[in-house]
Amino acid sequence: MESILKTGLAAMEIPAEARQIDLLARYGRTVLERNQVMNLTAVREPEAFARRNILDSAALLRCFEPGAGTLIDVGTGAGFPGMVLKILRPDLRLTLLDATGKKVAFLRETAAALGLHDVRCVQGRGEELGRDPAFREQFDFAAARAVAAMALLAELTLPFLRVGGQLLAMKAEDCEAETAAALPLLRKLGGEPLPAFTYTLPEDDAVRRVIRAEKRAPTPALYPRTWAKMKKEAQG
Repeated sequence: MESILKTGLAAMEIPAEARQIDLLARYGRTVLERNQVMNLTAVREPEAFARRNILDSAALLRCFEPGAGTLIDVGTGAGFPGMVLKILRPDLRLTLLDATGKKVAFLRETAAALGLHDVRCVQGRGEELGRDPAFREQFDFAAARAVAAMALLAELTLPFLRVGGQLLAMKAEDCEAETAAALPLLRKLGGEPLPAFTYTLPEDDAVRRVIRAEKRAPTPALYPRTWAKMKKEAQG
């Protein structure tokens, strides 16, 4: 796994020290080992896992320079992309949010074992914590990977962003229709679309996109709505 990560990060022009590559590999092996007893990833072969989960998450670094900024990873699951970004950018202050208690416990345990600091692992639902003053409009970046359709995702993430913050939604190439459909709601939430970031991974021709939006105004108090209301509107 280390050699794939080293070669892949170099090809993607993402700086990584030997210690960081070692941490990424340890993290990957930990996920695959725990995946035998809990559902963390559908990618079980180490080489494919390194490319499709770790390198794909690392690609997000090409969208922004976080400095000492704050990032919330909404619906993080096994920690993608947040944990990878934290390993590669230790100055990032990271919040990992997931609704499943066992996954949050795994993330907390893994972050401690890897010696990562400024990592907060929170069990909860985005539509509920997005109304909590401790989380609402507190973050510079909100990331999500394979969580929901764009309209639902916008409502789950924009409330977390401060004005001036950015949403980074990791999507497949064929996301134009759902992105266009989400645009009216995105603007209601205070967001404005930015140019998408399109990329491929080393030795993988599949085109991927990061849909980006900037928070230009505070999110109205109405949002986020309950999950049932969001789903009902999304389904027409």
